Amino acid sequence: MTADPRQDLRHSPLEGVSGVRELPFLTMIDVRTTAAELLGVPLPGPNRVATAGERAILWLGPDEFLVVGPPGDSADLTGDSVVDVSANRTTIELAGPHARDVLEKGMPIDLHPRAFGPGQCAQTLLARAQVILRQLDDEPTYHVLVRGSFAPYLAAWLVDASKEFV
Repeated sequence: MTADPRQDLRHSPLEGVSGVRELPFLTMIDVRTTAAELLGVPLPGPNRVATAGERAILWLGPDEFLVVGPPGDSADLTGDSVVDVSANRTTIELAGPHARDVLEKGMPIDLHPRAFGPGQCAQTLLARAQVILRQLDDEPTYHVLVRGSFAPYLAAWLVDASKEFV
């Protein structure tokens, strides 16, 4: 079997960048729908996340959801509009006792556990870059989805913002 030559052309926005943990090439599908469920689970409400196996369904708007899955996931989705936006963003993972402190340096939303916790997401700015933030657990672990063109800038900002906690 011959390897796919296109795989050699694919590079993550943070390839070669140290100091941040990137989860490259996650599948991201934008779905516009008014259905009651997607992937067999009820759709999440505002700023919430629903999970279906390895996939997460993030609420982006009243009828807009972002389905995030593992690299190469080929979810069979239906809706008024279904668009693969995987190449639009990469994901940076921040975890540990100071992850919240680092994010709060450049984010206008309240990340205190009373206001934002596991199973929540938000579209916001981080260091002036538009991002989608998702909290996965109480550690806390966050996924920051950022456009590829802003990823190197944001990675450098995160490394700098975390220096006092190292």
